[in-house]
Amino acid sequence: MQTTLSEQEIVRRDKLTEIQALGIDPYPAPLYEITHTAQYIRDNYTDEKAEQFKSVSFAGRIMSVRDMGKANFAVLQDSTGKMQVYIRRDDICPGEDKTLYNTLWKKLLDIGDIIGVKGFVFITKTGELSIHVEQFTLLTKSLHPLPVVKEKDGEVFDAVTDLEYKYRQRYADLIVNPNVRETFMRITKMKNAIRNFLNERGALEVDTPVLQSIPGGAIARPFVTHHNALDMPLYLRIANELYLKRLIVGGFEWVYEFSRNFRNEGMDRTHNPEFTILEFYVAYKDYLWMMEITEQMLEQTAIATNGSCLSNINGTEIDFKAPYKRISIYDAIKEHTGIDISTMDEEELRDVCKKLHIGVDNSMGKGKLIDEIFGGKCEAHYIQPTFIIDYPVEMSPLTKKHRDKPGLVERFELIINGKEIANAYSELNDPIEQRGRFEEQVKLMERGDEEAMYIDYDFLRALEYGMPPTAGIGIGIERLAMLLTGQVSIQDVILFPQMRPEKAGGN
Repeated sequence: MQTTLSEQEIVRRDKLTEIQALGIDPYPAPLYEITHTAQYIRDNYTDEKAEQFKSVSFAGRIMSVRDMGKANFAVLQDSTGKMQVYIRRDDICPGEDKTLYNTLWKKLLDIGDIIGVKGFVFITKTGELSIHVEQFTLLTKSLHPLPVVKEKDGEVFDAVTDLEYKYRQRYADLIVNPNVRETFMRITKMKNAIRNFLNERGALEVDTPVLQSIPGGAIARPFVTHHNALDMPLYLRIANELYLKRLIVGGFEWVYEFSRNFRNEGMDRTHNPEFTILEFYVAYKDYLWMMEITEQMLEQTAIATNGSCLSNINGTEIDFKAPYKRISIYDAIKEHTGIDISTMDEEELRDVCKKLHIGVDNSMGKGKLIDEIFGGKCEAHYIQPTFIIDYPVEMSPLTKKHRDKPGLVERFELIINGKEIANAYSELNDPIEQRGRFEEQVKLMERGDEEAMYIDYDFLRALEYGMPPTAGIGIGIERLAMLLTGQVSIQDVILFPQMRPEKAGGN
């Protein structure tokens, strides 16, 4: 963290002292009535409607100033965009005392300060929509300079190119980068569209525990903590699947949750240790139905987010219009490696991995080996939305066996732009078989697989009460957001991504 003040920060603190000496509170009471936003003025002002804009109250952050002596133009920015304001000395200081203009405005305010202005809207001789200020109020004095280095024609240009700075000081990034704010506003539209889609079909949004005694519902390494009052270890959830299924047992027929999950694993452009998964479970449905509803939901979500089914990411156009291609995982591996692994045992799969130069270790069982082959040699080829279906049972400990294909389960993963976006099953509801699947996971854990599942005995008890045939899905919200907003890094769709501790002296 920063331990010393820069020269600019020292100067701003000196100005703060001078402002206070003038009897002006640089951080006044928070109520400031705003009647108009920048966007509202831009969208609605016309010469014919000028009378409706004779008295406006507007607030924003100073982004630039053009000094013209007894008058200034400045650009203020609110949450909706930028608005030019025109400040003339004799308008805001009509009497003999010109302190408010000559001292406060001209000398003590800085780029980044937040002010409120009152006046009327007009169009300048150069055609610029502006507010003619008749009164202004300092609302917040900024003590840290914005990362802004240049200005042209009244527009401020971004100086934030350091990713470390962008992600650590996201607040500054949001101030100077309107496109970043727009990205997160689109993500909110995306989430709202998903909620609307599910709610309109009768789904019930619920909340399930984040602190869990068993880290179940996924194959992943958990974060471990300790509950002092109960004197027991707890885990940050890696998934909410088993709790949502308990609700299906309890009689709800369609439940969903935007689940904040935590996995103690690597970080890269598509992985963050803290992330959001949308999971929903529907009684009396299967994975074939789930593919159809997923297509419909993503098509409508794309339209709500972008205005069409199309999205562009790094020059690649993705089309979310249904239906999506379907191919089995064995066929996908055969297509991209030329090898049919459908009848191979664990040792034969190890030989294939060696031949394909895929790194493996002794902790990996058959399911993990197949997953490594697909991930290493096939996944990247599926750019347009594609359902990879019918996985081997060893890869899917919570999934119902395939009704027609021995050794397989009714599961799909949705791959878009070479990455998994969703994972779905016809859910296993046989408690005896589920116990056996968990016991196989324990054997993998004993071999050193840190991502193997624990046995959740309470979940097994819930299944013994009887869970109806059920379809379930988990969708990576950040990965979907990357696709719909055209971002290539998961850090660009998380407001505050995980970072290493800041070094002393950071600015």
